[in-house]
Amino acid sequence: MHRTHTAGELRAQDEAKTVTIAGWAHAIRPHGAVTFIDVRDRYGVTQATVGEEFAALTKDLKRESVIKVTGTVKRKPTPNPRLATGEIEIVATGFEVLGPADPLPIEIGADNTDEIRLKYRYLDLRRPDMQHRLALRDRLAASFRENLRKMGFLEIETPLLVKSTPEGARDYVVPSRVHTGRFYALPQSPQIYKQLLMVAGCDRYFQLARCLRDEDLRADRQPEFTQVDIEMSFVEQEDVLAVGDILVHNVIQEVTGKNIGPLPRMTYQEAMDKYGCDKPDLRFGLPLIDVTYIVNSSEFKVFSEAPMTKAIVVPKSLVRKEIDSYTELVKSSKAKGLAFTNVKGGALDGGIAKFLTPEIQANLIQATGAGEGETILFIADKPKIVNDALAKLRNTLGRDLKLYDPEGLSFLWVVDFPLFEWDEDANDWTPAHHMFTMPKPECLQYLKSDPGKVIAQCYDLVLNGVEMASGSIRVHRPDIQRDIMHAMNIPEDEAKQKFGFLLEAFTYGAPPHGGFAIGFDRFCAMLEAESDIREYIAFPKNKSAECPMDGSPGFVSGKQLDELGISLKKL
Repeated sequence: MHRTHTAGELRAQDEAKTVTIAGWAHAIRPHGAVTFIDVRDRYGVTQATVGEEFAALTKDLKRESVIKVTGTVKRKPTPNPRLATGEIEIVATGFEVLGPADPLPIEIGADNTDEIRLKYRYLDLRRPDMQHRLALRDRLAASFRENLRKMGFLEIETPLLVKSTPEGARDYVVPSRVHTGRFYALPQSPQIYKQLLMVAGCDRYFQLARCLRDEDLRADRQPEFTQVDIEMSFVEQEDVLAVGDILVHNVIQEVTGKNIGPLPRMTYQEAMDKYGCDKPDLRFGLPLIDVTYIVNSSEFKVFSEAPMTKAIVVPKSLVRKEIDSYTELVKSSKAKGLAFTNVKGGALDGGIAKFLTPEIQANLIQATGAGEGETILFIADKPKIVNDALAKLRNTLGRDLKLYDPEGLSFLWVVDFPLFEWDEDANDWTPAHHMFTMPKPECLQYLKSDPGKVIAQCYDLVLNGVEMASGSIRVHRPDIQRDIMHAMNIPEDEAKQKFGFLLEAFTYGAPPHGGFAIGFDRFCAMLEAESDIREYIAFPKNKSAECPMDGSPGFVSGKQLDELGISLKKL
């Protein structure tokens, strides 16, 4: 038997027991005739006192060697309150080195670079904080599964080798050896297959689905990731949101002990008007105030000639250095600059105040609610630039002014998104979410005449200003699906070639259905106020979509390429 107990479970009540533990030599402290060794495993750390009878084994023992200690549990003369096992030690009667370790290429627990951590990920994962993160991920996955099963959902796997269909990002493609010149794609999501499961009568489906997208990476994005994928039949939007409310509430309460309360709702238009983006962080205020109607008659041309002017009130008086810094920030979102003024003695003072009449000043103070000693910041430009720049500025102000608890959880459903967005580069309509989203019934009339007016039955779940989940009521009628594709200028023969099997399935009786998908890796990270999802993935890729540990993506042999009928050319 390699162990009778883990290195994290022995306590004072176990005194006098004969036990065996095994793990890694976390710390080695020679002290005269004895050596104190901290034995670490996933569950904790226990000190072992190893006598001189084992000196031949402990003399050259290296840290992180795998060892086994048998002995008697005794109380420590001086307990260590920092350890759960700090009241006891094991006095060794047996000692064995199960796996000697060479000197390590990285210092476990040190502040190593990302690239080094990923190259030696199997060592990096030994860190207690990484073990904690993997355990949290497991608890969350188990909680999602348990709660969804209680609500009648079946866990069903969908294929990883699928047909390439346009879903927003580039596909990873897999060549077929059997069918030369033909390719599978790795799924960007199970979207089409979960809809087919609804056609198949499965009623309620879920899956912790692996998704793969060939896109540029950042801290919260990986080429392969996991989503909690959920779909249900015979539902309307409110039914889906109700399931989402219960699911998220229960999972968070079970895993963290926090009660998040009811999840509020907000329309897309309200979010854009008030916060400048469709994923507002509601842990703090600082709403954007549209003052176009107040300042467009002023002599200040920056305001009077702009299609939109919005303001944000800063709950302090900013100094010039701070204003200059925030000006550079908004310029990164294509804003031309940042206008400012302060409230002093019931009027505006400094900055642009000299360009505004007393009446306009009074109206601005009333409209913004700015108080004594506060600074008002303005951006005037096209609506998209104004909203993008002020949304970025608002988030930065919230962080800089410490207006929220960084460990707080603020959820929000954003609903009523537009079905289409105008792509200026392509000079065409593209789906705001995806083309399988059902329009609101009252908007069906605009599909052919004015796609920009079509509001979709889709929704996003936002957590602390980050999109956490996205979903919709799906199109289940082939005539509506064809109208949507027509609005996107997808020819019928192309639609049939790419989505024919789905469109055909709809002709055989498809129920109304809808669902959503939660970004599981991101959910794990944000519960602990961590921005990098790689911290919660066992073996992630770096920012170049490479794995420094195994060297992927790698080259394949000429023989493999010949079998696939593939030849490479220089780009």
